[in-house]
Amino acid sequence: MPPVVLIAEELSPATVEALGPDFDIRHCNGADRAELLTAIGDADALLVRSATKVDAEALAAAKRLKVVARAGVGLDNVDVRAATQAGVMVVNAPTSNIVSAAELAVALMLAAARHVSPAHAALKAGEWKRSRYTGIELYEKTVGIVGLGRIGVLVAQRLSAFGMRVIAYDPYVQAGRAAQMGVRLVDLDTLLAEADFMSVHLPKTPETLGLIGVEQLAKVKPSLVLVNAARGGIVDEPALYAALKEGRVAGAGLDVFTSEPCTDSPLFELENVVATPHLGASTDEAQEKAGIAVARSVRLALAGELVPDAVNVQGGVIAEDVRPGIPLSEKLGRVFTGLAGEVAQQVDVEVRGEITDYDVKVLELAALKGIFADIVEEQVSYVNAPLLAAERGMAVRLVIDPESPDHRNLITIRGTLADGSQVSVSGTLVGIGQRERLVELNGYAVDIEPTEHLAFLTYADRPGMVGTVGGILGEAGINIAGMQVSRDAKGGRALVALSVDSVIPADVLADLHHAMDADSVRAVDLV
Repeated sequence: MPPVVLIAEELSPATVEALGPDFDIRHCNGADRAELLTAIGDADALLVRSATKVDAEALAAAKRLKVVARAGVGLDNVDVRAATQAGVMVVNAPTSNIVSAAELAVALMLAAARHVSPAHAALKAGEWKRSRYTGIELYEKTVGIVGLGRIGVLVAQRLSAFGMRVIAYDPYVQAGRAAQMGVRLVDLDTLLAEADFMSVHLPKTPETLGLIGVEQLAKVKPSLVLVNAARGGIVDEPALYAALKEGRVAGAGLDVFTSEPCTDSPLFELENVVATPHLGASTDEAQEKAGIAVARSVRLALAGELVPDAVNVQGGVIAEDVRPGIPLSEKLGRVFTGLAGEVAQQVDVEVRGEITDYDVKVLELAALKGIFADIVEEQVSYVNAPLLAAERGMAVRLVIDPESPDHRNLITIRGTLADGSQVSVSGTLVGIGQRERLVELNGYAVDIEPTEHLAFLTYADRPGMVGTVGGILGEAGINIAGMQVSRDAKGGRALVALSVDSVIPADVLADLHHAMDADSVRAVDLV
């Protein structure tokens, strides 16, 4: 019997297409409480947008539910804590609407700057008021971006193209990263004082609620145009109304409100306010992206896999800063097994650095998935990997240390084999692009990208070995993409770490072993 996927709201046709033919797809009206509670009883997955309330009552009625998927960014209508307690995965589509939201913020800014809304209303009423609605240009003005996350960055990029000077406030972004984007990072008071335009792009949290209030609006230029297309409540609406009414703020563009739906606000009475009914994600493209993204997530979840867009797993939330480490940890696990050549008796997954401020349990699961990926016949998932370890008598421990002397963050898999010997592999993520690097193998320092085809050779350090490796691989038609040599001491033991463009056949590995009189030759294919 195929798993039941219940779609509780209207989603794009591409969503159903992305789910594929493997499920019993059913539909209900999630806004109708009685209908939802009846239909959810035998559902394995539930797909919603914003109108369906997924609370403890709904979760209790769902006897088989494994995943709730929200086709959008926000999760205000899903009780994540209750889902976690019920063992239900919650996923969303965090990047589906970022372009749409950024474009709307720019649209609101332009509309407020040029009085588009009142001029349009006047013209429709038969009035031609060109002089009344004289606006201002964005060119060579200063825009302050409050929150330099995904959407804030997109807005900054677009407004830079308008010839604006871009400053930003975000205590969780490094000045160097902002500078690479041509953005000057400042404190909030500086932004308030310097900005001609301001655009808010923060999540709604206890810390950000009312962040732009009476005190902050008293510090801005009277010519300021303020845009909030993020979350209602970040800008104090009564304080903004007073500032606009008294001429202490020139204009505002609003897409979000403290309480929604909002159809009756004093702000709507003001000509210098342009407002839209939370349209940030309301484009055909965003809805299609969201539907396709959560459909893929549902497929992964029902297959027992960890979902990259899951907001909870194994009882904890996956932080944004942790997610890039998941695929790296899995690759480190596969390299570890390739080096070990057997199942270790004891494995420590060590996580060091700033990332330990968050719950990193998921990195242990990813490492185990990688460790077993190439040594068992069954499909290894984040769900069954701990069971595979237990069945093989492998003791697994997660070691967390906030100190990381050489790298901002470092993930190490260290294991003890049956003969008492140890195997270790370490990796990190570098740069704005969070590029994966292997930085340690069995105590040897390296710096190599974990590409699809890798090889590691240990031998007695002596002249000519690099040439030997190149000659044998060249004769076999195998191109070397990267090579590093590391050694414990001059004339001691050495390691060659290789990334190559194709699989190294067993006979070529044997030739390398013989020609180098190597201690070990290991190939790892991450495909």
